[in-house]
Amino acid sequence: MSKRPNPNLAKIHRNYTVEEVADLFSIHKNTVRLWVKDGLATNDDKRPMLILGSNLRDFLQAKRKSKKRKCLPFEIYCVRCRLPQLPAENMVDYESINCSMGRLIGLCPSCGGIINKYFNIAQLEQIQGKLDITLPKALKHINESA
Repeated sequence: MSKRPNPNLAKIHRNYTVEEVADLFSIHKNTVRLWVKDGLATNDDKRPMLILGSNLRDFLQAKRKSKKRKCLPFEIYCVRCRLPQLPAENMVDYESINCSMGRLIGLCPSCGGIINKYFNIAQLEQIQGKLDITLPKALKHINESA
């Protein structure tokens, strides 16, 4: 069972019953009935409830779009708070993933949880103006330590 049903599974020129929608997305029938209460349009008020595929697809896309939160370049999304947040005291640690990608690790000021943001290294200068970024120190090579 997926948490976010794929809207593209609904065929736009087809009518679905509540049971067919539940089978299509592998969810319970009561979830589909809850969607109808939340605004999913049906063809009429008669039984069985028929749902047009295009209405179903539009409803699921709108529901998915309403949950998204856009972050500014210097903000990091906190999964626990479900909000874009500035890291606590504007301090983050930088961790290199490869030559073109990196990750910022900080603490959420509201809940204290760890927040992460993946970004392109070309954006590092843009972010450094707003955040205090701690870069990793280069470790000594084994041969140089003796």
